[in-house]
Amino acid sequence: MSSTTATGSPATPQTNVAMIARQAIVNAQHAVVGYELFNRSRSGPTHTAATDVALVFTALSHAGTDELVGKKLIFVNCTHESLVGGHLELVDPDKVVLEIPPLGHVAAEEVATRMPTLAALRARGFHLAFNHTVLQSAYAAWLPLADYIKLDLSLLAPDQLAVLISYANRNSRADLIAEKVETAQQYDMVSSHGVQLFQGYWFARPALVQAKLITPAQTSILELITLVRNQASTEDIEEVLKKDAGLAFNLMRLINSSGFGLAREITSFRQAVMLMGLKKLFRWAALLLTTSRTSGTPSSVGQTAVVRGRLMELLALESMGQEEADQAFVVGIFSMLDAMLGMPMETALGLLSVPPSAEAALLRGEGVLGHLLTLARACESNDDAAFDRAASTLQLTSQQINGAHLQALAWADHFGE
Repeated sequence: MSSTTATGSPATPQTNVAMIARQAIVNAQHAVVGYELFNRSRSGPTHTAATDVALVFTALSHAGTDELVGKKLIFVNCTHESLVGGHLELVDPDKVVLEIPPLGHVAAEEVATRMPTLAALRARGFHLAFNHTVLQSAYAAWLPLADYIKLDLSLLAPDQLAVLISYANRNSRADLIAEKVETAQQYDMVSSHGVQLFQGYWFARPALVQAKLITPAQTSILELITLVRNQASTEDIEEVLKKDAGLAFNLMRLINSSGFGLAREITSFRQAVMLMGLKKLFRWAALLLTTSRTSGTPSSVGQTAVVRGRLMELLALESMGQEEADQAFVVGIFSMLDAMLGMPMETALGLLSVPPSAEAALLRGEGVLGHLLTLARACESNDDAAFDRAASTLQLTSQQINGAHLQALAWADHFGE
């Protein structure tokens, strides 16, 4: 059922704000080649193995990759635990640099134990970055995997730097990055030794970027995980997505992000499920579960979106095929994005890839989908004039509309019980 506050007014949409800091990494011409990302969410969970990977997903999908990093490389700090959870299988590796930490107590066996994981990540296409400790003899097995080696100017004396740079150039193919460059003198010094990449306050301080995220209900996520683990049909999985606007938004946003690496736009839940596959879908749902904070039924806004989507789908099926009905559902469930995200609809749609007909319906009420949306809104507001106009345009009877509306309400309420 719809949730309300103690005063009886509708509950606000359940959204989280992710605070991500990015700091530029530049070349000798001071052109930005990538950004290192840091999790700066004060209200977020304490650092765990999952938060590193969650940061990647936020950057690649929810925050909007083009606004956050454009076509540049993304450098992300990792723990060794976060590298083996399998969630990285959801990420297109081409633009991601995983910063691998040294081991606390160096032992040859531990270095060897981590080697297969690192080698597999690099074989998949991820770039790997290490700090200067990878140049120690204990890490000799890791050195050939290094695409980047970061040299911390706050830790290394000039004479140490000269030795390490010379050794790295002779024994690896890695690009060297001087980090924590804070003065022109430091920049000139490392440049004179041939370092070509730089990071630090002298170039740019970390800049904060806010990303609003819709949190799906934990009950929906758990239901999705159960279905996937039981290898349920695409139709059954699609039903769960249709019943939680937050879940649907997050999936469509991720699968259409540049970070997911698909060549064509995905416009329906069925397509998303089939292209993602059960294995990736399970890992995505598991990650959502680890980062969700509260359980319960959808907010009143989310509930309205679900009813709209189902109503528009049922009405579309009266005269159109299943593909058009799928699009009608997408328009209905995303028609509340502005309220859920607290931003204008045009801005919210910028976070998604929707077909032109859906965009025209959501922004301007145009086309058959726009008329269906107008009709759905008229059903909510009891606007008889708008109801009659839309019904006439769509050639639907009051009996058809009222019957579909009751079915949609019952369908959404059954989920919220």
